Amino acid sequence: MPLLALGISHHTAPVEIRERVAMNPPDYAARIRQLLGIEGVEEAVILGTCNRTEIYCFASQPMEQELLNWLHQSHSITPGQLDPHFYHHTGEDAVRHLVRVAGGLDSLVLGEAQILGQIKEAWQISQAAGGAGRVLDRLFQHTFAAAKSIRHNSGIGTHPVSIAYTAVSLARQIFGDLSSQNVVLIGAGEMIRLCGIHLREQGIARIEIVNRSLPAAQELAAELGATASALESLSEVLPRADILISSTASPVAIIGLAAVKAALKKRRHRPMFMVDIAVPRDVDPAVQELDDVFLYTIDDLQHVVDENMQQRHIAAAAASADVELSVDAFMRWLHGIRASRALERIRSQSHTHEAALIEKAVKKLQAGQDPEQVLTQLASTLTNRILHEPTQRLRQAAEEQHYEILKAADWIFSSEKDREDG
Repeated sequence: MPLLALGISHHTAPVEIRERVAMNPPDYAARIRQLLGIEGVEEAVILGTCNRTEIYCFASQPMEQELLNWLHQSHSITPGQLDPHFYHHTGEDAVRHLVRVAGGLDSLVLGEAQILGQIKEAWQISQAAGGAGRVLDRLFQHTFAAAKSIRHNSGIGTHPVSIAYTAVSLARQIFGDLSSQNVVLIGAGEMIRLCGIHLREQGIARIEIVNRSLPAAQELAAELGATASALESLSEVLPRADILISSTASPVAIIGLAAVKAALKKRRHRPMFMVDIAVPRDVDPAVQELDDVFLYTIDDLQHVVDENMQQRHIAAAAASADVELSVDAFMRWLHGIRASRALERIRSQSHTHEAALIEKAVKKLQAGQDPEQVLTQLASTLTNRILHEPTQRLRQAAEEQHYEILKAADWIFSSEKDREDG
């Protein structure tokens, strides 16, 4: 039974194409029920992020075209219009793809960790909607463990590759524990917001937002659990800054050399860590000459980001062995499931024949027929009935020259002695 992954991502389509088939978590359950209504689809999980839309399914037959048709129809798109942008993987290739996605090895930002949480949410919704059965449930739980192992063994997530996260990481390198530091964030845009989020994750208790627009500073401060000040009060705020990160749209520097010198004097020359992410720069470059100031610009951070991205590529290459081990382990389980189903059919058919023949044999014995003759006939008839269909199939395989089937049958039905003699 085919295991299939079908999707579209930043690798195969621009955002204007991806957004046409985008699916969000609130829509997953209804969409999964639609998928389960397609003949042949037994299990299904939908994954949607800003960079990808993917369907994972376990089916009784190949389903690529049916799923593509459904995607077009369910999004009111002309059939076949987006086919060239989609990729599909089957069997172990589908498993490999999911493991790589979960491990951050297929992400736009290599090694990012957010995708694993998104996959877990998709799996949980599918479970609740009846989409994740025995196979996909096992696949996704196996993938979560594999992704955790990949990230731990490769260290792919230990090298920050965003400007905001890199700024916070550098602060941690200088101060160690950040929880006791005072932080001043100048600006109220997305970069400052991300810095604030990362700082909160490091246990920072005191954050102050300074911005030209006080309402904007107050809005961001409410989100981060910080305090807010207007830019006019910067000279009062500056001495409190153990860590300062600035990202405004000012055309000129807003933090001059004299202001920093005055702040250091009030701080009794306790060190200040300053990150100027703005272009043009917010901090006078002369400030970097002061002994008690660690000043980094966006170019400094970009250099660190580039080095870290290179380290992530090295880690991703090292993770390939873990990916393959994970794929092999799951495929062994899946092949075992297929073998057990075949054995169940064989046993069921055999027991059906056995029950019918025993019933006839008992009646013959009760009628006084020779027990030896009855038992001999039972054994002979049972053997013939069990072997009837396999014999016909093997003859058909021979006539159609399916030599792999004949080779497999020879291996299955040969004894240990036969194999040793052969």
